[in-house]
Amino acid sequence: MAANFARDEIRPHVEHYIGIDVGTGSARACIMNDQGDIVGLASENIALWQPQTGYYEQSTTDIWRCICSSVRRAIDQHGIDKTSIRGIGFDATCSLSVFSNDTDEPVSVTGPDFDNKDGNDRNVILWLDHRPVQETNKINATNHNLLRYVGGKMSIEMEIPKVLWLKNNMPKELFDRCKFYDLTDALTHIATGNETRSYCSVVCKQGFVPVGVDGSVKGWQEDFLKEIGLEDLCEDNFKRMGGVDDVNGRYLTAGELVGTLSEKAAADMGLQPGIAVGSGVIDAYAGWIGTVGAKVKLDEDTLDMDAPKNDVSQAFTRLAAVAGTSTCHLAMSRDPVFVNGVWGPYRDVLLPDFWMAEGGQSATGELLKHVIETHPAHHEATTVAETLNLNIYDYLNQHLRELAEKQDAPHTSWLGRHFFFYGDLFGNRSPIADPNMTGSVIGLSSDKSLDGLALYYYATMEFIALQTHQIVSAMNKSGHVISSIFMSGSQCQNDILMELIAAACDMPVLIPRYVHAAVVHGAAMLGAKAASTDGEGKSEPLWDIMDRLSKAGKMVKPTKDKALKGLLQAKYKVFLEQCESQQRYRKEVDAAVSGWNK
Repeated sequence: MAANFARDEIRPHVEHYIGIDVGTGSARACIMNDQGDIVGLASENIALWQPQTGYYEQSTTDIWRCICSSVRRAIDQHGIDKTSIRGIGFDATCSLSVFSNDTDEPVSVTGPDFDNKDGNDRNVILWLDHRPVQETNKINATNHNLLRYVGGKMSIEMEIPKVLWLKNNMPKELFDRCKFYDLTDALTHIATGNETRSYCSVVCKQGFVPVGVDGSVKGWQEDFLKEIGLEDLCEDNFKRMGGVDDVNGRYLTAGELVGTLSEKAAADMGLQPGIAVGSGVIDAYAGWIGTVGAKVKLDEDTLDMDAPKNDVSQAFTRLAAVAGTSTCHLAMSRDPVFVNGVWGPYRDVLLPDFWMAEGGQSATGELLKHVIETHPAHHEATTVAETLNLNIYDYLNQHLRELAEKQDAPHTSWLGRHFFFYGDLFGNRSPIADPNMTGSVIGLSSDKSLDGLALYYYATMEFIALQTHQIVSAMNKSGHVISSIFMSGSQCQNDILMELIAAACDMPVLIPRYVHAAVVHGAAMLGAKAASTDGEGKSEPLWDIMDRLSKAGKMVKPTKDKALKGLLQAKYKVFLEQCESQQRYRKEVDAAVSGWNK
């Protein structure tokens, strides 16, 4: 679905909000008007350094430059009145950012010297950096109670393992001068000069347990930090991590007012100082904000802006699936719900007093790409797709339909009825939480043709849909009440995949109007919330803003075809057997070879 960006109607006093989304590869800025329409959008690629295998670094200096360039272009190219900008919201990847506690300058994370000799200010360890293997194992060996809130184990992609790696590798005198931020908090700091932290960042990725949860008194868990060797961070009431709320620190829920745009930051962006800046969120969570507030009439085929106002309880039934290279599954609940292999539950990260859970598939878009690019017919398929002026996915979908018609098949799924692909080629995040999971295939043949590629591609989409069903089922079995899926990301444009997910999960899939901009649209809503803050510090509830500004898209309803339902149910049974048998085979073989000396 193409994103149709609106042009502001001629009406007096139109207000605008800026959303800034910092992904792994680019920074994007959107301008949203007070009706929720995106009226400007621009992006710029971010520099990425990989000093050695598994190490990924970025620079807040470079990221800020890309943000400012994107904001300027989004405003200038679309003729936005700069004086109409009322609020700014940020989202970013959950990456660790390091600054000097003395000078507030970036501190290099590049070993072994950590001296910024290349002048690039590489002070960000990216979320996908896997350097702290030993540190992660040490943390998980503690079996500390806070690990309950990250699915039982802290991921190597979280930030405390990275801080511990820096302590183990940096010169002590340099580490002692460091302060640490999640990237989105670093950006609101650069924008305002304030040291405020977002609950979304610290709770989801830094081991912070909100006050009152499981007896937490200060948020940061002193016994945990001391046990893993980060007792340094406990000094001065955890000041280097953000401090203690209302003592020497300040923590906010999504979109609450951090402060106003400083004169320096305003000059960088080409804006006026004093614009409200909202507390930021992790990028996937901005996808939740940008999608699940859409008004829905489930008995019709579309989303409807004229439907009755959404009650916040409706959010509990809506899973946000933010699908790109991987897919993140986000669900809200009134009470804490613990699910094996699902991160959380996290309190206060988006709406005060509500809980979020975060599941995920390690690779979805990347899996489709891998399967296509490693098949012998890849080059031929790419050539034909280019000739037809189609992308590779649209071409393969078209080829599947032609194959079904040629074979007089009742449905494209019939083509893959005897092909069983289990696709955890990049490990499993949810619900197995086993990075050692791999793939398996039943039904391989010697077919190297385009037809063979199309079949393998279909089976990959089917796997993604069946695994989504597995994750949703695990969440609902544990206490969630999910009955619809709100998608965002590039995979929304794949109609066969969306139909498969709806059919496999037996629930409607909702696609936003701004397919490629749902995340940055959510960030702009954070700016709208910050701008609504009155003199007493009260602001419009974020859910009300989402309800008011979310945009209608389209709905993909689950199939009513009993034969197709039966086929997918049978395939799901085989899927579960492939998942379970792989784990059993490994244990049996490991036991058989346990007597060998390595």
